[in-house]
Amino acid sequence: MKKIKTIAIYFIGIVVILNAIILLSGNQHLYKGIVNTYLKGKKGPDIDEYQIFENRKIPSTNPQPFEVKQSSIELTTEQEEYLKNLETTALFVIKNDSIVFEKYWDGYNQSSVTNVFSAAKSVVSMLIGAAIKDGLIQSVNQKAKEIIPEYESTLGDVTIKELLQMTSGINFDESYTNPFAFPAKAYYTSDLKSLMHNYQPQEPPGTIWKYKGGDTQFLAFILEKVTGKTVSEYAQEKLWSSLGMSEDAYWSLDDENGVEKASCCINSNPRDFARLGILMLKMGNYNGTQIIDSSFVKESITPVNLPDENGKQVNYYGYQWWLYPQGNETIFYARGILGQYLIIIPSCNMVMVRFGKKREKENVEGHPKDFFEYIKLSKEF
Repeated sequence: MKKIKTIAIYFIGIVVILNAIILLSGNQHLYKGIVNTYLKGKKGPDIDEYQIFENRKIPSTNPQPFEVKQSSIELTTEQEEYLKNLETTALFVIKNDSIVFEKYWDGYNQSSVTNVFSAAKSVVSMLIGAAIKDGLIQSVNQKAKEIIPEYESTLGDVTIKELLQMTSGINFDESYTNPFAFPAKAYYTSDLKSLMHNYQPQEPPGTIWKYKGGDTQFLAFILEKVTGKTVSEYAQEKLWSSLGMSEDAYWSLDDENGVEKASCCINSNPRDFARLGILMLKMGNYNGTQIIDSSFVKESITPVNLPDENGKQVNYYGYQWWLYPQGNETIFYARGILGQYLIIIPSCNMVMVRFGKKREKENVEGHPKDFFEYIKLSKEF
């Protein structure tokens, strides 16, 4: 009995000390992080947990059906096994404006709402393009501090273009294994606007490329300021309504009536996400309406062509879109950390969406290995 009491006292002491460290270090996000990961037997976020956050609904107000093309295409046993091993939940392919393939696994269906994670960054980029088209932003060369002057000490002379390209030089620490790094803080914080004040310039803007979710969050603050609307409201107006999305989407917030977590957290379905790809495939035009200037779309899929931290030239990233130059064309795509892909293949007039719970590691050129499997698979449709 005495030994049990001693262990209990030590345990309580450790809890008290850890609690004090969390409070004194300003890392209160760890409470929500621990409760929703380790205490649930998980090591990190999953695609179905948007309900643990406050969310802002992006309503479907003008649903439009897709044309379905009769297709006899079936996956081989090897392809099916590969997709299952990566815990694929959906594979959806549009070619020449018609559905040519659609399949779901593990109980998911065309209406299932899941987190697209960092693929949301590409949506934020599209909304910046729409805001420029609407005359709400002068150009990508406008300095961010002119719009959100409250962050001048962090932004310095960073332009919107440098935020789009992730060449801001701000010291956001983009680690997905460190619970004290920016991604964990941004995901679990209840005050994103305060969090963003904690970062400072590290390199001169426009000199080094470094993947950083914080750059995207500043773009969202810019959208909020110039539109006078929440990011979700503007997304509903320019994208969800205009493109005829079939289902409501949900953008996770930092707190009740808070701001959108722009770098990670749109929760939608494959069919609706594919429509975003169609808009980009058609150079910002949808059913005759120019929502984003074609010039902005072209810039979006133009490589940064600046060195990364290791001095390697970056030809695989544009305005929050990943690029895969191949011959005379560039395949471009949005992607999320657990294998969420929106792939646009212009030469095939094709958009492919793959959702799931796993992806493979990146190669030296910045592309996950499974991305190439989807490109290979696309040739069969």
